[in-house]
Amino acid sequence: MTNDPLVERMRAFGTTIFTEMSALALRTGSINLGQGFPDTDGPREMLDAVARSGPANQYPPLYGIPALRTAITGHERRFWGLERDPESEVVVTAGATEAVAAAILGLCEYGDEVVCFEPYYDSYAASITLAGAVRRPVTLRPGPDGRYRFDEGELRAAFGPRTRLVLLNSPHNPTGKVFTRAELALIAELCQAHDTYAVTDEVYEHLVFADAPERHTPLAALPGMLERTLRISSAGKTFSCTGWKVGWATGPAALVSAVARVKQFLTFVNAGPLQPAVAVALDLPDAYFTEFRAGLQARRDRLVTGLTEAGFTVLPSEGTYFVTTDITPLSDRGGADFCRELPARCGVVAVPTEVFYDHPEEGRHLIRFAFCKREEVIEEAAQRLSKLKP
Repeated sequence: MTNDPLVERMRAFGTTIFTEMSALALRTGSINLGQGFPDTDGPREMLDAVARSGPANQYPPLYGIPALRTAITGHERRFWGLERDPESEVVVTAGATEAVAAAILGLCEYGDEVVCFEPYYDSYAASITLAGAVRRPVTLRPGPDGRYRFDEGELRAAFGPRTRLVLLNSPHNPTGKVFTRAELALIAELCQAHDTYAVTDEVYEHLVFADAPERHTPLAALPGMLERTLRISSAGKTFSCTGWKVGWATGPAALVSAVARVKQFLTFVNAGPLQPAVAVALDLPDAYFTEFRAGLQARRDRLVTGLTEAGFTVLPSEGTYFVTTDITPLSDRGGADFCRELPARCGVVAVPTEVFYDHPEEGRHLIRFAFCKREEVIEEAAQRLSKLKP
């Protein structure tokens, strides 16, 4: 018997950085700009729909209630021009995290390779490891203008005979990058040349800001990709209901079936009482999405001003809830140490992005702040951060 009963392949995964930093915020009374959850409720129409829906205390269908599946496919058609069958090409999951995990577990054999982009959301690495697959990370690096890009040669070299799928997150957490049409076209070219699947995490699909160089484009919308792409999204980020854990995956029936066949042995079903309300939210008028995005952009801009005045080098945030900063002007220590000391210095919590890399030296000098908070919270955080000013 060993002292650690955890299987060896998972021993590298300890407590998530989000749990650690949120606990630090609570313990120190700091403003938590580390974890990406809003501090406001979602749209009134959605909340009222929960109250109206009445008891829904038994198992919903494995694939989700018909009204939600219809709303999801209608939403994809309305915003992205994607045609999916609500009967066979969509499955509702316990958030996007379960959808990603079930997709990788359902599609990857032991030893298969997954091309992904680092830094990446931490559950990606854990899911790939659980499946016994192998990560092939391609590094996103800030260019002279601060915008994150990848090297085409590195991406091409990441593909090989064992490549099973590409895992793509755009708009991208933690960098705030929106992948360009040209970048997506290269990814699509390589997927088709190597006959691989694509799994796309698009939970921030509606959170692309007005000053981003390009709008969001789903990879599935590119020629030749509809039938090899599993597209994942959720209600949490767009409708400020992260605790509801209502996500979904859409794609060809065979790929969706693979997700559902794994999901049934993870959670079986989820969020039965909440699914009708998410269907209502997905059908909200365009004005909701426009106003929500504009409000978030205003809070981004206020935080960026505060971070800049405090001495950080702020990298462009094109979308998502997040902005990344370079701490080099303020410290020669690593981001993890900097973030652990930040509450004592100014009463604000951030997250070091080095924990989201296979090559942590690439992100040692970078940290991430979340701006999905009320205006008064962002204002107070900016005032506190001013204490760091050299």
